[in-house]
Amino acid sequence: MLLLAAAAACGRPEPVPPTRLGEPLPGLDARSLGRFLAGRALFDKVFSPEEGLGPLFNENQCSACHTSPATGGTGEQRVTRASRFTPPDDCDPLTAAGGENVRLRATPTLRAHGIDRQPFPAGATDTARFNVPFLFGLGLVEAIPEDRILARADPDDRDGDGISGRPGRDARGRFARFGRKADHASLRDFVQSAAHLEMGLTTPARPREGTIAGAPLPPGTDPAADPELDATAVALLTDYIRFLAPPARGQAESDVDRRRIERGAALFAAIGCADCHVPSMTTGRDPIPALDRKRVELYSDLLLHDMGPALATVCAPGASPTELRTEPLMGLGRRDVFLHDGRTRDLSEAIGLHGGEAAAARERFRALDELERHAVLRFLRSL
Repeated sequence: MLLLAAAAACGRPEPVPPTRLGEPLPGLDARSLGRFLAGRALFDKVFSPEEGLGPLFNENQCSACHTSPATGGTGEQRVTRASRFTPPDDCDPLTAAGGENVRLRATPTLRAHGIDRQPFPAGATDTARFNVPFLFGLGLVEAIPEDRILARADPDDRDGDGISGRPGRDARGRFARFGRKADHASLRDFVQSAAHLEMGLTTPARPREGTIAGAPLPPGTDPAADPELDATAVALLTDYIRFLAPPARGQAESDVDRRRIERGAALFAAIGCADCHVPSMTTGRDPIPALDRKRVELYSDLLLHDMGPALATVCAPGASPTELRTEPLMGLGRRDVFLHDGRTRDLSEAIGLHGGEAAAARERFRALDELERHAVLRFLRSL
């Protein structure tokens, strides 16, 4: 405790004290904690069609998807997206046709019109199924200054290392750090997009329900007044996610296991994985002490990288189909499936599917002897 106080006094970044998964950041003031709790209640709320659910939707509450291993985590659901990409860089996310999220359910009033799900967008060249992301620690991720992230970008690979990370952009051209395709600029944007696309709830930023494959909604299928989530509700949901604590690192089982984890961490860096999965970044100055100058062990540079055809998905406003934002590895040991689409439960297989800019690191991993590969995998499971 004295060491942490001395570090704070000297302005050095502090680590976030470990806490149970799903709990708020340690050290929140009373007002922030109150907003976290109010936001969590909204996160757990079951919405009805009369309150704005649908008429097209996937789930009726946020926590229906973000449930494992604690509220704010992941789930078994997959988000289906579609887009049309014309090389070299023309991306149509097929927003009007529902390409941002092909919703699978409909309210009773919409089903009465013979519509039980959203039609798959016509003209799509690419489709993807994304698994549900962890929300833990995302407030800390948002608190990392933009210039610290952009300083790592090398879009033209000027240093010749084969890695050319570049910043993602949202539909308005703003720097974006959230989402598998780096297409959300802020947690607030992320919340409003999820509320609209997953539950059909309109918000101040998304005040219209949209269409069904370009056609207007049948009369009487949207009984709630817009916006169905007002600015206060959006702010509380955003603060709930902002104040969710990051996952704590796993503990070594013995001295031998600790040395194996340390060896794995060193190899992880030596073979080049840490060039993109950057072990830590530091938040900037923040009026909320729990977010102020904290070291975040996210294991990501939050930039887009070309991952090769095996991991190709949809395009996005600032990303081609083969580009994905470096997935943060914090909390990896709490996950049961890996990669953006959860296609494997085997970490070695997940590494083996990395291509493009990650191909060289992948081959270095394959060249390790069996004990070294085991050490790297044990390190990853400790995160």
